[in-house]
Amino acid sequence: MKIIAFNGSPRKGGNTELLLNEAVKGIEQAGRAVQIFNLNSMNISPCQDCGGCEDTGTCIICDEMDQVYDAIRSADRIILASPVFFFSLSAQAKIMIDRCQSFWCEKYLLKKTIQSGEFGRKGLLLLVGGMKKEIGIQCAEACAMAFFRTVSVPEHSTLHFLGIDKKGEILHHPTALKEAYEAGRKLIELRAKS
Repeated sequence: MKIIAFNGSPRKGGNTELLLNEAVKGIEQAGRAVQIFNLNSMNISPCQDCGGCEDTGTCIICDEMDQVYDAIRSADRIILASPVFFFSLSAQAKIMIDRCQSFWCEKYLLKKTIQSGEFGRKGLLLLVGGMKKEIGIQCAEACAMAFFRTVSVPEHSTLHFLGIDKKGEILHHPTALKEAYEAGRKLIELRAKS
């Protein structure tokens, strides 16, 4: 089973990264490896809406997104972790998602979807925000859902925490780290075949 994770936070050691680390720990302690992409440190240009991928499903920009494309295409499980900024995903997460326009063209224009392997394709969305209103989570999740469906991940679960703003504040939440750990474990569970 191939598992990849995207850390969309610009804050090193921040709440998003701490939450993601717990989910990854749950997976690794179950005997699986996780490839983590720290999007803030990657050289990924924003989508130029140039139409270059419309006929081929391949982006014409060459940068570190190329390794992301390969990882998404071969992944069985995808984790997306992001802080919620202004009712949305972080810019780092959004740049990566926008560059998945080539997958959208491949799927919806060229009618080619990413095929599921023996484990199927599932996702996990981890969101942390300082606001206390659910609208921020709802808007961020809508964007993430569009990403997951575009890259042929038909189902995902979401774990979110509101009112968490200061760096490291997630460590004081009574259940957050345990919930993230369990979400990681659950992500890699296989359904019994009937």
